[in-house]
Amino acid sequence: MATISRRGDLQWQAKVRVKGYAPASKTFNTRDDAELWAKTVESEMGRGIFVDRSEAEGTTLYEALERYEREVSKAKKGHEQEKWRIKAWKADSLAKRSLASLRGADFSKWRDARLESVSPATVRLDLALLSHLFTYAAKEWGIGVTNPVQSIRMPKVSNARERRFVGTEEKYLLYALADSGAGGRANHWLHPMVTLAIETAMRQSELLSLEWDKVYLDKGFLRARGVEGRSTKNDDAYRDVPLSQRARNVLADMPRSIGGSVFPTTQSAVKQAFARACVRAGIEDFHFHDLRHQATTMLAEKLQLHELMKVTGHKDSRMLARYYHPRAEDLARKLG
Repeated sequence: MATISRRGDLQWQAKVRVKGYAPASKTFNTRDDAELWAKTVESEMGRGIFVDRSEAEGTTLYEALERYEREVSKAKKGHEQEKWRIKAWKADSLAKRSLASLRGADFSKWRDARLESVSPATVRLDLALLSHLFTYAAKEWGIGVTNPVQSIRMPKVSNARERRFVGTEEKYLLYALADSGAGGRANHWLHPMVTLAIETAMRQSELLSLEWDKVYLDKGFLRARGVEGRSTKNDDAYRDVPLSQRARNVLADMPRSIGGSVFPTTQSAVKQAFARACVRAGIEDFHFHDLRHQATTMLAEKLQLHELMKVTGHKDSRMLARYYHPRAEDLARKLG
């Protein structure tokens, strides 16, 4: 049954007690609102569909993001990237709102504004983080909240990249990387890292997690693993990557760090140093990940499809095709 009682001079408190449910209560500014809430809750309890929303109403998105980062994100392979996305969400005005107050319309408006400054792929990743947070909060934390992100349209991604080196860009980039210490901001690991990426098509995360005890120069291969040693992107513990003579020479000439890491640097440091090197080399619109496109296309000229998939770590030929970008003149040369 429901009871309505005055609370102070300006508020009314509604309390609902139904067998099989914990008592529920809420305070309102008017008696009418209190009565309407009580009738709704009694009806939902009677039909067995009542969900206690008090925690969702008392938890802000900011607080949920902090808990999500602490309990969920830190256990992910991609935490290093995701923490910056979480930080951006915490700075957004929506973070001040309670979980219960957020609606699909709020995120639709946010999506459209965000698309004016970033790519559709970035917006999808931003929203995917929030979607998982709401789902996790409901299933694992027991917070009575629905997922408003599921009700909105995700932006269509049509920004696949086909960027490769043009002309002498590779040569000038490697020159710039050899001089990456300009300005006192040295990253001595970047030149061999980029060279190895070009020779092997390894992902940046695989290179950063590579350790010397998994490098077998005498046998001509190394064993790559994912971020923080958990797995590779395709969920295998390790994958064997064959090494060209150039790759073996690069590794043989490198100093060995005390900690055992082949490249004892961070993703953030690599991103900044790589961007500075591209500027010095006069190269525009080139990202570290484009090295994987470059390497895959070059390796495709030497290897059969099944061999190429073994090298790149792809299990699906359709995904592999996203990284294979032969030029028409190169194909013409093959035709003779």
